[in-house]
Amino acid sequence: MLTVVKLGMNIKDGTERIDQILERPIFGSDFEEVSSVEEFQEKFPGVGSDQLRRVLFVVCLPPSGVCLECQALIAYLVENRDSMKNTVGGVIIDGKGELFTRSLARQLVFAANFAGCTFPGRSLVEGTGSLYNFNTLSKVTGVKNLEAYKDSVKKLIEKVRNFAMPDSEKPKVLVIHASSRATSNTLLLWEKVKNKIEGKTEITEISLRNGSVVDCRGCSYETCLHYGEKDDCVYGGVMVQKVYPAIIKCDVLVMICPNYNDAVSANITAFINRLTAVFRTNDFSKKRVFALVVSGYSGGDIVSEQIIGAMNFNKNFILPGHFAIVETANDPGSIEDCEGIEEEAEELAKNIIA
Repeated sequence: MLTVVKLGMNIKDGTERIDQILERPIFGSDFEEVSSVEEFQEKFPGVGSDQLRRVLFVVCLPPSGVCLECQALIAYLVENRDSMKNTVGGVIIDGKGELFTRSLARQLVFAANFAGCTFPGRSLVEGTGSLYNFNTLSKVTGVKNLEAYKDSVKKLIEKVRNFAMPDSEKPKVLVIHASSRATSNTLLLWEKVKNKIEGKTEITEISLRNGSVVDCRGCSYETCLHYGEKDDCVYGGVMVQKVYPAIIKCDVLVMICPNYNDAVSANITAFINRLTAVFRTNDFSKKRVFALVVSGYSGGDIVSEQIIGAMNFNKNFILPGHFAIVETANDPGSIEDCEGIEEEAEELAKNIIA
């Protein structure tokens, strides 16, 4: 059974386009519609479920970028951490303007994942007001933008319906960081998780701190594809020598992401951008991504949403339920003082091994 959660359908500018996209035959016969947050709460109470559920969130977004129903849903999800346990989800955002579709999607996926929802790779389909964001896909497929939008929605529905978490008896875990072990609370947190998975996984750690990680310069598609077919990049370096072979081999990616000015660090940003070459020629859809996010003051949600956008929406990594530990710790070693930190590390370790 697919549960289709429709929010923002009462906007004054009308819902003709999303209604056309979501014609009933696209869902098949085995689905149900939820059209209010109150109805969602009844279907997904805070205790969660032992039975696998599949959900498609559909939000019609006005030009202002504010959907009060969606914000109410996000509030419920954040306040009920297990409400979406054992659930697979996807998101469609249909916008009336050119802004806010992706930022809302990141907020919604972060909140649903916080409540336990798993998202397959590329779990978002968004339509901006002009559908300009479908220009490239339209050229590649030879269909008009609206048809490309429809096809993307259909594929997302099929993905959510058919998704199954890949099974790995002893997962290969790749850990990427660019932090100093002497001062990093985020690396100290990773050691807590690592201690709980050693012997049950194969762990490879790569530090980007001491190597020169040149950011992507935006080569042409043809140039990037040419190098990607050889698991190479025009810039070479540690990314080609160490990271590319490890990312292709791994089952699980763990990103160590302290909050630098409400963003991941420069080296981690370069790592994400430089993945494009191997992403073009390798299937990441069976790989899971986890993150450890520690802020000195606040903003861990912003960094987590960056990772969701980059690794799940773009690079096709699976986002398992409760994919991130998000904490605040400033002074070196103060992560030890965070309430429940050992339990959080234990939970993440279990998710990695699963």
